[in-house]
Amino acid sequence: MFLEKKLMPDMTLGSYRDLTPSVLSSLGATALISDIDNTLATYDDLDSPPEVEEWIASLKAAGISVTLVSNNGRRRVERFNSTLLCNAYSNVKKPSAKYLIAAMADMQSAPEETVFLGDQLLTDALAAHRAGIRAVIVPPIKDKKSLFFRFKRALERPYMKKYKKLNGGDAEKENIK
Repeated sequence: MFLEKKLMPDMTLGSYRDLTPSVLSSLGATALISDIDNTLATYDDLDSPPEVEEWIASLKAAGISVTLVSNNGRRRVERFNSTLLCNAYSNVKKPSAKYLIAAMADMQSAPEETVFLGDQLLTDALAAHRAGIRAVIVPPIKDKKSLFFRFKRALERPYMKKYKKLNGGDAEKENIK
């Protein structure tokens, strides 16, 4: 039960683009912390795609603070963020909540005003819940096919199945607590 509570997403969406300023506003969120790889772009996208730039700009224009976090290295994160100009943290070691808590402090947001966006339950949802914030999970854009990633996805499957069952089989139905 403990693991289920920590790994279960609070909401699932089809894409990061579905997390609009109006959705965040309806949740009482003024701050967003987002993963990069496989959430906003593939591992192969060194620079932020124009669609991501437009999405981030729409969030900022609506008064939503945005911070990027990644388990990836500093150079990768700095390059991806170079046109986005968000607060960004690299090497965050998710599921550690340390940098999510630091991001909230930087944005001066409380956990109940903050949402985390990611693509993995074992790193992103767990880190979000450890930091006391809600986890919105999207499908990976281009999943890695290594044995390690296939194993992680297999561990996540029962939690996603349970989430879908609890939400009437609709994986994209809002279920924010």
